[in-house]
Amino acid sequence: MFRNRNPSSSFISNRSVKAGLCAFALSAFTSGAQAAVLFSDNFDSNAISLNAVPAGWTVSNGTVDIIGNGFFDFYPGNGAFIDLDGSTNDAGALSQSFSLTGGITYNASFTLGGSTRGDSNIVDVSFGTSSQTFTLASNDPLALFTLGFTPATDGSYALTFANQGGDSLGAILLDVEITHAIPEPETYALMLAGLGMLGAVSRRRKNGANV
Repeated sequence: MFRNRNPSSSFISNRSVKAGLCAFALSAFTSGAQAAVLFSDNFDSNAISLNAVPAGWTVSNGTVDIIGNGFFDFYPGNGAFIDLDGSTNDAGALSQSFSLTGGITYNASFTLGGSTRGDSNIVDVSFGTSSQTFTLASNDPLALFTLGFTPATDGSYALTFANQGGDSLGAILLDVEITHAIPEPETYALMLAGLGMLGAVSRRRKNGANV
């Protein structure tokens, strides 16, 4: 009866093949995914107003202003936007909650800019359990930022923008969007093929051990 004199080499070889197939399946999933838009708001649907609450959002612990479109239009040509420190010397927390699926990574993208009025601002942004703090000088131009979050379980999670301080000269917010990846149909086929090959390797190794 013939037996493999160096079983460890067979194990290492099989383990390497499995690792390669797993990497192939993961690569197929990530490279074949498209971004789906869960939420998007450029604030243009809101009436220009001081100490206002944008549609669909909540404001707590203070106020924000909806400005632009010719009224305190610090960034002409960008439609309406939010001054995160309203006109009450008490910056509010702008927030909205979303139903998210556990295990899926969501990316919140948003544009922030300096107040343009001579002061600096610190903005705390949280998305679920993810958070990041941004410091903006008065003359900082509009810039796009992204904050990712992967919930552990299905549930409702909030996206919140909170400007520290309270001098009625807040940072500017516009173009908020939340996206997540959706695999393309052919990606599932590649993943299934990779898993099938992985199963074949496992069966071959089992059969070889019995020879």
